[in-house]
Amino acid sequence: MRIILASNNRDKLREVREILEPLGYEVISQREAGCRIEAEETGETFVENARIKALAAMKLTGMPCVADDSGLEVNAMGGAPGVYSSRYCGELSYAETCQKIINIVNCSDDRGARFRCAVVCCFPDGREIVCEGTVEGTVGTMLEGENGFGYDPLFIPDGYAKSMACLTDEEKNAISHRGRAFRELAKKLAALNDGADEGE
Repeated sequence: MRIILASNNRDKLREVREILEPLGYEVISQREAGCRIEAEETGETFVENARIKALAAMKLTGMPCVADDSGLEVNAMGGAPGVYSSRYCGELSYAETCQKIINIVNCSDDRGARFRCAVVCCFPDGREIVCEGTVEGTVGTMLEGENGFGYDPLFIPDGYAKSMACLTDEEKNAISHRGRAFRELAKKLAALNDGADEGE
């Protein structure tokens, strides 16, 4: 089954392909599908933002489209940056932003944090699948690792002594918020297809 990912982010596309392709799904970017759009993320939740992106791509292509929205929630920052993770701190680089967050958390007694991801798949007939995934962890005292992107270098998942950016792709996909959400999507897509087969 072919799925259009409503994103042109190469790191995200690679990660989603690594999760879904072994399960039998072909994942293409919206650019590869001839869809050139950058939907404005005006939602107040991860689900709302994912739905906005998936719907926009689906309306342009007329094909099933999936989008995700994810972010880091830091206890010492009241759950921020949350849905604003991708644009937190404006013009700062991710490395600079990560260091800013570490500096804030270093002044707190609570290093707890989590990555949260919402995935929405929209179909031309109006059907919709919503899945969510979370991984709990802590904010490290320094940035480490290069096998990741975004906030991975500051986030230490529970049960590990190293940051998300130090994990192999296989390790990361097995525990990540995005991996959990997309594996749940794969299960729901399979159930949907099984139901369609039974109705034939």
